[in-house]
Amino acid sequence: MDNQQLKELPELGVGLGYRANLRSEIFFHQDKIDFLEIIAEHYIDMTPEKESELELLKNHFILIPHAINLSLGTAETIDQEYLIKLAKLIKYLNPPWWSEHICFTKAGGIDIGHLSPLPFTNEAIDVVCNNIAQIKKIIDTPLILENISYLLTLPGQEMDESEFISRILEKSDCGLLLDVANVYINSVNLNYDPITFLKNLPLERVIQLHFAGGHWYKSVLIDSHSQNTPDEIWDLMKKTIELCNPRGIILERDENFPEFCELLNEINHARKIKLSTKQCV
Repeated sequence: MDNQQLKELPELGVGLGYRANLRSEIFFHQDKIDFLEIIAEHYIDMTPEKESELELLKNHFILIPHAINLSLGTAETIDQEYLIKLAKLIKYLNPPWWSEHICFTKAGGIDIGHLSPLPFTNEAIDVVCNNIAQIKKIIDTPLILENISYLLTLPGQEMDESEFISRILEKSDCGLLLDVANVYINSVNLNYDPITFLKNLPLERVIQLHFAGGHWYKSVLIDSHSQNTPDEIWDLMKKTIELCNPRGIILERDENFPEFCELLNEINHARKIKLSTKQCV
């Protein structure tokens, strides 16, 4: 994805990760939400009720599909039946881009139910990029890849995470969905400098940001999407936007939902940061 292709992607603004229990509030305040990100798996093999919901959402918002179960890092290759269903959904929505995670969720034919980190090795890079090449034969909509949170690095690593991500993006020619909350959480749990991490990424490939608040469990910071965004993540978002030009920003919230006005306040705060921060492309 070269600079010209990046420039052609639309500016979507700041939006929200769609959750069904927020639907009425989202529609009541739709003028304050620029776009929505949907979990793709919720709309594969849909019930009639989910079909109606998706149609309603599509008629009122730009929708970005966010997939969680392609398992790009699985060496057994991509589930073709699932991929065809995902491709059908993406074609129906016709989004400017869609996203998946740099991780694996399946091993030995078993769904492990978690976004698990990959070993930072050349072999893992080849696996991810070979899988992405298969996907691109079926889905031509631009794909952006998200960095995940994790609590430990797997043994045998041949590089650090920033180099691992950078080489995957370059070899696969994908954009980056930079989750600034995940960067901060990993920097706390794994004891590294988040700004140095950011500067080692190909920030010209950043297309979208995620942000959210987590919670502490004993001495570990958990990426739970369950709290308001803390100051440290707001500061990291500002620094990120100083270094790049994201086309869209999404607030994620999955549990412990506050009054909807608090979510709108966070969306608006992100929008102010985006508008007021000097951007470099």
